[in-house]
Amino acid sequence: MITNLMNNPPRVEIIKPFNTEPGKVFDAWLDTNMLSKWMFGPDIREEEIIKLENNPQKGGKFSYVVKRDGEEINHVGTYRKVQRPDLLIFTWGVNVEAGDESIVTIKIEPTQTGCRLTLVHEMDPKWKEYTERTKAGWTYMLEILQRYFF
Repeated sequence: MITNLMNNPPRVEIIKPFNTEPGKVFDAWLDTNMLSKWMFGPDIREEEIIKLENNPQKGGKFSYVVKRDGEEINHVGTYRKVQRPDLLIFTWGVNVEAGDESIVTIKIEPTQTGCRLTLVHEMDPKWKEYTERTKAGWTYMLEILQRYFF
């Protein structure tokens, strides 16, 4: 059987429970102060935060620049949907040209003990070899985010 990668792009899915209301988890994705505690910075990995800029509205862009091993890395994206507190869709790329980004969807559903976050990261087929690395990165960061709400 031949798999058509254009119809089945490489995909990462991670589900994590949180012991808090959905709005707090949602806001942690948009507040640059909070991002510096779970996604970027020296407490997360050996890196220096250069700048974290965010315009969280449909069509708004973000740029998160860090310095690792002497190299500046710019994480960029554009918000496609910002629907507090349950849905966030944005493009995601690192030092990329427009159109070379992947798509990240964050769904947050209330549960009896807080909420459940589902992250889906769909990548261009040319990034297939980075699927497991991408999953490991998001899993690590979401585990750090969980610590703030348990």
